[in-house]
Amino acid sequence: MLDKPSEIALTLHVNGAVHQVAAAPFASLADTLRERMGLTGTKIGCDAGDCGACTVLMEGEQVCSCLISTAQAEGKAITTIEAQHPVVDRLRAAFLAHGAAQCGICTPGMIMAAADLLGRNQNPSRRDIEDGIGGVLCRCTGYVKIIEAIADVARGTNSLAPLAEAGAAVGARIARADGVAKVAGTDKFGADSAPADALWLRAVRSPHAHARFTFGDLEAVKSAHPGLAAILTAADIPGANSFGIFPTIKDQPVLAPGFVRYRGEAVLALVGTREAVEGLADAALPIAWTVDAALIGVEAGLTEGAPALHANIPDNVLTRGYLETGDVEAGHRLGAATAEGHFRTGFVEHAYIEPEAGYALRVGDRIEVTACTQAAVMDQEEVARVIGVPMASVRIVPTACGGGFGGKLDVSIQPLIAVAAWLTGKPVRVIYSRTESMASTTKRHPSKIWAKASADTQGRFTAYEMTGDFNTGAYASWGPTVANRVPVHATGPYKVPHVKNATRAVHTHEVPAGAFRGFGVPQAAIAGETLIDDLAEQLGLDRWAIRRINAIDHGDRTPTGQVLHASAGLPQCLDAVKADYDAMVAAAEAENAKGGRIARGIGVACMWYGCGNTSMSNPSRMRITLTAGGKLTFLNGAVDIGQGSTTVLLQIAADALGLPTTDFDFVIGDTDRTYDAGKTSASRQTFVSGNASKLAGLDLRAKILALANAGPQAKLKLDGTRLTVADGEAGRVIDLATLEADETGIVLAGEGQYDPPTTVLDAKGQGIPYATYGFAAQVAEVVVDRVLGTVKVTRIVAAHDVGRAINPTLTEGQVHGGIAQGLGLALMEEYLPGRTENLHDYLIPTAGDMPDIVVKLIEDPEPEGPFGAKGVGEPALVATAPAILSAIRHATGVRMREVPVLPHKLWEALQVREAAE
Repeated sequence: MLDKPSEIALTLHVNGAVHQVAAAPFASLADTLRERMGLTGTKIGCDAGDCGACTVLMEGEQVCSCLISTAQAEGKAITTIEAQHPVVDRLRAAFLAHGAAQCGICTPGMIMAAADLLGRNQNPSRRDIEDGIGGVLCRCTGYVKIIEAIADVARGTNSLAPLAEAGAAVGARIARADGVAKVAGTDKFGADSAPADALWLRAVRSPHAHARFTFGDLEAVKSAHPGLAAILTAADIPGANSFGIFPTIKDQPVLAPGFVRYRGEAVLALVGTREAVEGLADAALPIAWTVDAALIGVEAGLTEGAPALHANIPDNVLTRGYLETGDVEAGHRLGAATAEGHFRTGFVEHAYIEPEAGYALRVGDRIEVTACTQAAVMDQEEVARVIGVPMASVRIVPTACGGGFGGKLDVSIQPLIAVAAWLTGKPVRVIYSRTESMASTTKRHPSKIWAKASADTQGRFTAYEMTGDFNTGAYASWGPTVANRVPVHATGPYKVPHVKNATRAVHTHEVPAGAFRGFGVPQAAIAGETLIDDLAEQLGLDRWAIRRINAIDHGDRTPTGQVLHASAGLPQCLDAVKADYDAMVAAAEAENAKGGRIARGIGVACMWYGCGNTSMSNPSRMRITLTAGGKLTFLNGAVDIGQGSTTVLLQIAADALGLPTTDFDFVIGDTDRTYDAGKTSASRQTFVSGNASKLAGLDLRAKILALANAGPQAKLKLDGTRLTVADGEAGRVIDLATLEADETGIVLAGEGQYDPPTTVLDAKGQGIPYATYGFAAQVAEVVVDRVLGTVKVTRIVAAHDVGRAINPTLTEGQVHGGIAQGLGLALMEEYLPGRTENLHDYLIPTAGDMPDIVVKLIEDPEPEGPFGAKGVGEPALVATAPAILSAIRHATGVRMREVPVLPHKLWEALQVREAAE
């Protein structure tokens, strides 16, 4: 039966079966597979052939199914991730064993591309593998473990992830607890499910950065398009038409109220059938625009007399950050060498492969939102505010999240679909296009930094100061967090007695800047680490040596006055890379002595990063339950965005309880079923939620031991309803079915809550902003073509102090992925509003761009952490860009102060240097 006149009957041969499908002939094969056949393992990340997430096999060869029309596929053999296929099966096992799937959104496409490669070449080299998967982008993994997994399958290696015995999960390289669904293509992301009768929503967005607007007769438009159920404007918002991260800063409207502050801001929402909302062009809507001059860049926002974006912020300075200790002027006078400079970074796009998607459903007087997110309870708060109902009337059900990196902390689709479902009484879904996602969601803050550093004749740092302006765009988002975190971190992980750092978050008529893996610290590290190389050069010291001299260590005091009593592993990190650094420098200098257009350079950089919110409470609460039927469930409110918290927290909880991870079921993030575990950001989940998970496990264990009258060394075993507590002669078997159960069948439960011990910073930034810090040293090798100005990173050695690697495979994967994003920041990623709102013009690293990476995990245990662990997600990125800049300088003598170092910019700098010589 054909549903619409535009459809025709087509015969598709998919995964060995014949299917009769009614579809529009020019509808993409990807859309037909997903929406008509329910094969949602094929993902759509760009709908333009740029990301490769939709890769399937057609007649055995990989194709982007978003570029193939359904009619073109008729009669062709199509293989998707759902197929039972011997090579695909082996790839699934290898990806799982190697940790090659992080968020999992690119995994189906990557496996299908690999299957094509191995069908053509059974003995591929690394270069062959890079070429074979080169059409599929991954934002999480850095490709290293993907390449390892494919190579294993080619070698015929049996790839099976190990299991951990009871009490031995922490430190084990077990497979991701949620990994099977990712490699099978059955994990459900935001666009993968919705009620069959759901309406579609499309936001109409401003083409102008600063403008006022009025609407004509929208009711006439609705009447002329029968498929439209509603056209929503600011006047339709039932509660507050504003949202924001901070309780006192709710400055961003759900739908603009007659004026817009950035290009891409939503002005109205079309709700109706998919055909109606997609078929109605923006130009057909009666919107009259009056365009005003826009403030672009922090200089414009700070210009005297510049119009205020927000009435309560007349100077456009959203917030200021400050830290001062000692006497910085006196410290500079003590120095035998002083270096200073101006540095700039631009907008950087998160480029997660999954665009924002989800659906909302009204259930009586409650609203339920199922969507991709990094912060379920924050979504709950914002939706409740916008609908005008209590938080208890809102349920957030997180889907699998196809990457986040901070970009899915702010609400995006959640208020829109919640309002639409609330008002229409029908389920409403939305899937952002790639362009819409990139145009409207937050970015890394552009920065304009001046910094000055001094050191004595021995190379000991005597003073550091900086001023930094960060472009927070039209709305606050995470601007206050960036402004407050940067002054704490700006000196880097070094002993500096005299410090003065000041920052401003500045409003402009540009896309809001928010959280992105580092909250401003990567930008500050570029400035600080460059100045350290300056000082080393002036003093005739080795770049590694000056960092080792000044490396903060146990017992040292940070610029905030905090004494690091434990887990300060930077000296060990630097020592771990020393041999590599020396050998790489010697080899590069020997190669460069031969002359020629290609120059090789080696760079080094260090970093530190505070785990958790800055000087703020950020608790997490966890729960583990055991039913009369023997079902053990870990109720975990921490959203896993690919970093592996579902697995890591399970390992911690399992060892605390004393049962193997395989005994657990788990519930993730559902606000009706889990407690608030806080947002997945600030490298806090392993440390903060890990502690809560450990306490929950210990709590349940204590109740079991008390019930059995057993000692602390007793061993547990769960077999159906039989819970064995082995403790010598005192052991016993508990029949769970005989215990009193609550209304849900639970007979025993353990809970744990943890909030890191921090203090509020005073007016000079003094106090304890974080309970613990991650540390790292990275060495980068580059080759530079001095004629073309191109840079290729060929090797990175990264030593990271992680306290304790709960799961070394996942920890290494975080370092690999962080390095990939740091490489992009350094060399290629440049978001230009209106120009790079796609994954064709906005470049992120591909498999072929990645260097050889050596990861060295340093375990300097954190006594405050669960089993000694602390975070690594953001620390993985911070040192990479400055290390690459250091290497470029070593190769060419050019001191680059702006990223990305695009070829034309480096070429121009090389010409200036040559002219000066």
